[in-house]
Amino acid sequence: MIRVLVADDHAAVRAGVVLILEGQADIEVIAEVADGEAAVRTAVETRPDVVLMDIRMPRLDGISATRELAGIADVLILTTFDLDEYVFGAMRAGAAGFLLKNTDADALVQAVRLVACGDGLISPSVTRRLISAFARTREPESPDLGVLTPREREVLACVGRGLSNAEIARALDMSEATAKTHVSRVLSKLGLRSRVQAAILYGGSHGL
Repeated sequence: MIRVLVADDHAAVRAGVVLILEGQADIEVIAEVADGEAAVRTAVETRPDVVLMDIRMPRLDGISATRELAGIADVLILTTFDLDEYVFGAMRAGAAGFLLKNTDADALVQAVRLVACGDGLISPSVTRRLISAFARTREPESPDLGVLTPREREVLACVGRGLSNAEIARALDMSEATAKTHVSRVLSKLGLRSRVQAAILYGGSHGL
């Protein structure tokens, strides 16, 4: 069972998301909150698998809340706004995914399942803009890909192509558990918070 926390300051939006998710046999909404501080506090207390997080909320915005939840829960940003500053900020904070609120119900459910499995995703409408932004604003001390083994570089390339753990396993002829371990090692060695950051790094370094 995938345990989900929904954080959005609009009651109607929360109700709609909860209705969609609770209609799935494999998803349980364990709590819903209306601001970022409550999202962090509740996530620490309940340890959900996935936090569905709005960006613009009172008391603590979604990006700051996402940063505080690193290592506690995977965050899937669900927002009305696809402004570059929000998208890029969310990914820098370690969000596992970014979707717009006009995403249909089936895609939302699938996104929750993907993030719960350790995969990441970005709304197709913002992916290339995000990679381009990363390439333009890369920090002077970018992660050194030289610390990766040849196999880990292959895994990073797969992550950069948007492959899930299961797809990486098939592509590189390994078990899904081994693929997940390799992804974790790549993130750790490069000092990244999420596989989405790894995908952006790879895309930016290859001029996408």
